[in-house]
Amino acid sequence: MTRYLPYLLVGVLFGFVLIKAETASWYRIQEMFHFQSFHMFGILISAIITGLISVQIVKRMNKQTALDGQAIDIPEKAPGRKSYIFGGLIFGFGWGLIGLCPGPIFALVGTGSLGAVVVLAGALHGTWLYGALKQHMPH
Repeated sequence: MTRYLPYLLVGVLFGFVLIKAETASWYRIQEMFHFQSFHMFGILISAIITGLISVQIVKRMNKQTALDGQAIDIPEKAPGRKSYIFGGLIFGFGWGLIGLCPGPIFALVGTGSLGAVVVLAGALHGTWLYGALKQHMPH
């Protein structure tokens, strides 16, 4: 169990950073969707750049997992735009409706937000529903 402790600590630190950067602020998210502030766009752009660089490093250096030493294999995604557009629209509508993307939900639950607990329950239900209906959906 103690081997997972560093991951828990990094997760707590990440949640702290999300809260302090106001990424879980409904007002900041609404500013972004109304194009009134660059704050959230700057965070999203820096996350995309960090993700792109990190994935390229992992692919080129043949990295292994820290827990069991297995090679990390990142498969190429299948071509096709329809599923990405459809999935992005669902994600975007949910984000706009709720005012949160998945990462800050956990951070807000950690702050004791009852509304975030309800949103987390809905997100988990949606994930379960997708798993149940996945075979009937176009991929």
